[in-house]
Amino acid sequence: MEKEPYPCDLTDSEWSLIEPLIPGAAKLGRPPRYEKRRALDAIFYLVRSGIAWRMIPKDLPPWRICYHYFSKWKGEGAWQKVHDELRGYVRYRCGKKTPTAAIIDSQSVRAAGHPGLRGYDAGKKVKRIKRH
Repeated sequence: MEKEPYPCDLTDSEWSLIEPLIPGAAKLGRPPRYEKRRALDAIFYLVRSGIAWRMIPKDLPPWRICYHYFSKWKGEGAWQKVHDELRGYVRYRCGKKTPTAAIIDSQSVRAAGHPGLRGYDAGKKVKRIKRH
């Protein structure tokens, strides 16, 4: 009997986009017991529902396995790759090109008893020294 998918489970098309970006299993050692896709489904379930790791439902891989993959992929930069790829895909689907400009805001810092020039940032409404 096939279980009913959770709303946050990956569809086949979503999985086809993400799968190449997720690191494969190690060449040495025993083969993984759980599929990467099921571990991702569990991680997305956790993120979407806001539960604790130990509260992952029993029909998904155990929380320790999911946390292991989450930490490992974070350390290897896989989440950033997935984010960048999906952002580019969404921009492409919306007909947008690669960004050609960026806006950087300067930072305001406290000026406790500092004589000299002080700036006023209308957006933040504080009197502080502006670092550029």
